[in-house]
Amino acid sequence: MSGYVAIPIAVSRVDDQFRSASPGHRFLLYLPMWKADWALDKDVKGQAAKACTAIPQPIQELRQELRERQTNLAQQAGAFTMLACSTAPFATGLGHEHPIENGFAFLTPYGLPYLAGSGVKGVLRRAAQELRDDGSLHHTEALITALFGEEEVKRPEDACRGALDCWDCFPDGDLVVEIMTPHQGGYYQSNDTPHDAGQPVPVPFLAVKTGAKFDFHIICHEQRLRGEAEILRDEKWQTWLRPVFEHAFTWLGFGAKTAVGYGAMQIDAERSRRVEQDRHERQRQQAEQQLMEEREASKTKMSPADKAIADLFDQRVDKNQDERAVLFSALKASKLGEHRVATAERLRDLMKQQGRWREKSEKKNPDKDQPYQDTLMVKKWLAP
Repeated sequence: MSGYVAIPIAVSRVDDQFRSASPGHRFLLYLPMWKADWALDKDVKGQAAKACTAIPQPIQELRQELRERQTNLAQQAGAFTMLACSTAPFATGLGHEHPIENGFAFLTPYGLPYLAGSGVKGVLRRAAQELRDDGSLHHTEALITALFGEEEVKRPEDACRGALDCWDCFPDGDLVVEIMTPHQGGYYQSNDTPHDAGQPVPVPFLAVKTGAKFDFHIICHEQRLRGEAEILRDEKWQTWLRPVFEHAFTWLGFGAKTAVGYGAMQIDAERSRRVEQDRHERQRQQAEQQLMEEREASKTKMSPADKAIADLFDQRVDKNQDERAVLFSALKASKLGEHRVATAERLRDLMKQQGRWREKSEKKNPDKDQPYQDTLMVKKWLAP
């Protein structure tokens, strides 16, 4: 239990029992399972673990802000993001020493559950290797090494970091207490002969409840992709990575105890669809903003008449409204004042381009010849 300190019993019995603290702080700093003589009260370790599962509202908000900040940074960095939800409980850091016999990985200083980026990278490497072993022509050893780095290095000069950076993952879900019941305690702890008649000893451990949301963010330093791996540049590595994630979700899992089903996940299709819609909407708004800025910049080089006409077009509620109709309405309403003649000239040019400039009517009743009547009206506006 190196690194853990028995807290005085008076501290563990404060009025609110640290209910406002994060689960990690309660689990690592304020664990209520010490007796007055500083001995461990192993009879209450299940209760002590359960006391660490609550996530107060302020801590939930902190987690949401942390996830949103990470998402925003990922978007700015051009990261590949895979949104998933767990289909089984998720456990991480069980190998850490702890008084309840199973630790858990909490990120300091937040005290929130997390899956380290190094763990994500390790699982993805293994998934890519299994795809390679299954005969995938795309997941070759050279590409795996280029993206994930050299797995076994005999000489320091042969070290290869790999082009991918996997970020820490913060699951958005509730904590629960799971139980394992090992039957071979005597064999593992006292070197007894293993047998099936051993007394099962319930051992509690923390896990993130099934249905938790996971956001995996990965960036690629494409300048490190050389030789055969250059085919993965221009974001082609993202296409290469998607089946790796799918294989990891289905067959490997993330975190601890994956051999018995923990850490299994699936792509969160609905959330991915909403995120993709939001991304397209942001791109559309950014494109409109850029176009508006470019148009405003171009107006500074226009003549006063051209600028007045450009302002008319920009003020359209329906941006698809025909420019000819806009100019007609403005001239009829006498909105352009000193720019009347210049506007009429622009209208005449538009009508000629659209084949509606008609100086002579061929109809029996010229009053019903709308292009001809429009031409006559524009001619009046063209008169000084």
